[in-house]
Amino acid sequence: MKNSESEQNFFIESEEEDEENAYNKGEDGEDGDDSDSSFYSNDDGYGNRQNSKPNSYTTSWPQSYRQSIDLYSSVPSPSLTLLGTPSLGRIGSSFLSSTLTRRHTPEVLPSLIKPLIPPVEDEKPHERPPLPSRKSSVTFAGKSEVSHELPISRQCSYGQAVLNGMNVLCGVGILSTPYAVKEGGWVGLSILFIFAILSYYTGILLRYCLDSEPGLETYPDIGQAAFGSVGRVAISIILYVELYACCVEYIILESDNLSSLFPNAHLNIGILELNSHHLFALMTTLAVLPTVWLRDLSVLSYISAGGVVASILVVACLFWAGLVDHVGFQTKGTVLNLSTLPVAIGLYGYCYSGHAVFPNIYTSMAKPSQYPYVLLTSFGICTVLYAGVAVFGYTMFGESTQSQFTLNMPQDLVTSKIAVWTTSRLFCFVYTLTMITYALTMSPVAMSLEELIPSSRTKSYMYSIIIRTALVISTLVVGLSIPFFGLVMALIGSLFTMLVTLIIPCACYLSILRGKINLFQRYMCGLVICVGIISSAFGTYSALSKIIQSLN
Repeated sequence: MKNSESEQNFFIESEEEDEENAYNKGEDGEDGDDSDSSFYSNDDGYGNRQNSKPNSYTTSWPQSYRQSIDLYSSVPSPSLTLLGTPSLGRIGSSFLSSTLTRRHTPEVLPSLIKPLIPPVEDEKPHERPPLPSRKSSVTFAGKSEVSHELPISRQCSYGQAVLNGMNVLCGVGILSTPYAVKEGGWVGLSILFIFAILSYYTGILLRYCLDSEPGLETYPDIGQAAFGSVGRVAISIILYVELYACCVEYIILESDNLSSLFPNAHLNIGILELNSHHLFALMTTLAVLPTVWLRDLSVLSYISAGGVVASILVVACLFWAGLVDHVGFQTKGTVLNLSTLPVAIGLYGYCYSGHAVFPNIYTSMAKPSQYPYVLLTSFGICTVLYAGVAVFGYTMFGESTQSQFTLNMPQDLVTSKIAVWTTSRLFCFVYTLTMITYALTMSPVAMSLEELIPSSRTKSYMYSIIIRTALVISTLVVGLSIPFFGLVMALIGSLFTMLVTLIIPCACYLSILRGKINLFQRYMCGLVICVGIISSAFGTYSALSKIIQSLN
């Protein structure tokens, strides 16, 4: 085979040639109707959104967003499915595609090989829109092009999408819902349901934004369509800082739970003395450091689905301790606590910080018309879990409830030990899934920074190691400087989640679809934005004040 041929991309597709021609012909014959009903202007008539990728959305920073968030959120790779079953297909597609489609293309960013804005001749191969088929296709990238811009096929079923949505929504926030009830009182629990409704509404708005024009696939794409390049960069930075803060939370989480299991652990190195809290924070950091150096995390992405199982197991342990082990319940409790209610607002808001991934889930679905039902199911199940844990935890521990309910559970109970261990998303060894979860969460942040590295393979890999090591060490420093799990979570929920979940989706919706929405929709978006701004202002101020007070 000639060298010129080996440098090209080869597509193995299961569709017949006449099927491709028919699709291309159908695209040429599309009309340009731009009426008020054009929320689904890119639909194929069955609610299935068509895909095409304008160059303006694939050459702007961050180019790595889709690939990295897909890995982080366990959105199944569209390349292959295993046995055609929802559960095995979800695992198999992620694993097999990583070995086939990326065997020769590890996590190397386009910036390592081509500039951020490629020349015109490099853009031509990307102008071919992918076929809207559920059938399997495999892409083999040659040496000259290593990219996350693989053709997107819709193979994610309804069940897979629900699992992905739950995996994003049902995270470590569930540990702090009893503490949120303590901070806000029983009346404050209504905030959880209010945020669930508003978050579901803004999740639907993201769909309308994606369907407004071809090529929109991710949250930064929506920001660019609404506010130009400035909007894309600003939204990307907010999303990445939120992910970075979540990595800090993982360090604090591990340190708190492991030090509660082994309170007498300590280490003396000369004049340096590390107590159990500092020791386990350092051990966690050293354990996760090698995982972030990996150039291909796609093999690990399917394991993060264990987060849903781990969350359910933690909830089951709490219920078992209260009902079977007779820890006991308290009938009393604070009805409303206005002084600390803003902290509860941030904690409840953190529970619904999945909007950064919703566009990826939507664009990966085999039947995008089912997206509203996917969101409804995911939000419904997670809200029931959050509310159940909040009520059970607070009635069990009352005013002594700590920022993580696992720290309140009696240490002599077997269920308590299981709950503490599973908060780290593990079943056998504490560090295994923690390292994977941390690495997948930090990966989008690292990959976005690596796009700024000069196009030199040798230097780029060295710079990549330095960047990732610095990020991990910085999370350790921040985690030890602000070791307050609940307050840091409240700060993240108030400052970042309110922006990503409530404010930005409404602002983008108003900007992209201006002139196509009625007055009621404008008022609804304005109301949601006001709720988000007020909640963010009060929650952020309260969380920062308490952090400063605790440090002093």
